[in-house]
Amino acid sequence: MAEPPAPPMPKSSPRPRPRNHHPPPGLRALPAFSYNAHRGLVLGLTFLAYALYHASRKPPSIVKRALSKSWPPFYDPALLGETDVAFLAFYSLGMFGAGHLGDRLDLRIFLAAGMGRERRRRRLIRRRSTGWPSVVAIVGNWFGGRRRGLIMGIWNAHTSVGNISGSLIAAAVLRYGWGWSFVVPGGLIALGGVLVFFFLAPYPEDVGFAPPPPKKANEASTEEEDSSSRSTAGGAGEDRRDAVGIRKAFSIPGVFTFAACLFFAKLVAYTFLYWLPFYLTQTAIGGEYMSVTDAGYLSVLFDVGGIIGGILAGFMSDQLDARATTAAMFMYLAIPSLYAFHAYGSTSKVTNIALMMISGLFVNGPYALITTAVSADLGTHKSLKGDSRALATVTAIIDGTGSLGAALGPFITGFISKTGWDSVFIMLIVCALIAGACLSGLVKSEIQQIIQNWRNRSTHLQNGAADPGAQPLLAGSS
Repeated sequence: MAEPPAPPMPKSSPRPRPRNHHPPPGLRALPAFSYNAHRGLVLGLTFLAYALYHASRKPPSIVKRALSKSWPPFYDPALLGETDVAFLAFYSLGMFGAGHLGDRLDLRIFLAAGMGRERRRRRLIRRRSTGWPSVVAIVGNWFGGRRRGLIMGIWNAHTSVGNISGSLIAAAVLRYGWGWSFVVPGGLIALGGVLVFFFLAPYPEDVGFAPPPPKKANEASTEEEDSSSRSTAGGAGEDRRDAVGIRKAFSIPGVFTFAACLFFAKLVAYTFLYWLPFYLTQTAIGGEYMSVTDAGYLSVLFDVGGIIGGILAGFMSDQLDARATTAAMFMYLAIPSLYAFHAYGSTSKVTNIALMMISGLFVNGPYALITTAVSADLGTHKSLKGDSRALATVTAIIDGTGSLGAALGPFITGFISKTGWDSVFIMLIVCALIAGACLSGLVKSEIQQIIQNWRNRSTHLQNGAADPGAQPLLAGSS
């Protein structure tokens, strides 16, 4: 008997076609890897990919001083700010569409295509927005559990590594002309795209493994699985998980709150990213002004502090099971560090370096936490009921909103820096305060939950039962 025809899908919400899983071309010619070896390869390739993205983003801040001296239209610092906002505004808008596509297309091809086209400047902005949603979604597909914050905090060092390498490369070739500061990083990211295309597996199913199992609310995850604990049966066949629309992703609890926080946090971080070298050339440190090249080299220490901050924020949020509380605490601590850097950083180079690294730690810590572990948690939230994936879409919403702030900060700085740098740092301090305040509701809930978990733990220990362990506010994520 013939089966009855399936009812037509509503036109308002078309179902995406199932995705067949196949290994990337380069892996087909290599011997089989263990599950943990594949996870290491995924971490390495995505780390390299986004480090190259950030390296190619750094040159504009390095060449600002050279442009302001050699090219008449850029004598006015306001125009330098306008170029920053033009790039970041379109990057932010492209992010929303890129994340939505990332949950529907092959992430490997999507990411590799964006990297390959990066060197063509006329497509720069649109292509750049393909990077972040893709790499976060890929890492989220391979890593879950309670140690996600620490793992992604370490992995997120690619942001600072990219900024550091981009600064060093751009400063090193600046003597040959400011155009080379863009050409060399562009060529490197194109080569990185080739590696991604041939060797990156976006899903465990692509190479014959089952996806990470969802963590139950009463279990602690250990992240020490190997290939023997993975079913190869889960790797074959089709992926029938639905992609999630932007409207539904916005309705996930916590997405809007963290997006608002990141708007102000990223405003602070990107003002430093685009204006710190210029600020250092305008400020007498120990009674001396430094050259453009020296300022480019010195500014990398802000990102060194950022690496430490990202790892520390991820570790603390795992231990406390409180992402919002950790992010808010870092943003509040950024306020005195920003004040100290501006007020006392000019006394000597040693003092400047120390305060710059401390500022980088507290400014980049919550930025790294929200754009990685928080986005991955929310993209696999329990409200999705296990039948949908929204990693790239949620990441794009949160980071896209943050990028609007990233566009606004450098733009405003270009205007108010003409009245003095005091005004710039007042703006940064106020934005750090607002960023922390945005999370007040979630912080209150997390603190209440932490207290309740401690009480439950004490009760269990008094009764001789095993410690159930604290559970995160975002329980239900992978």
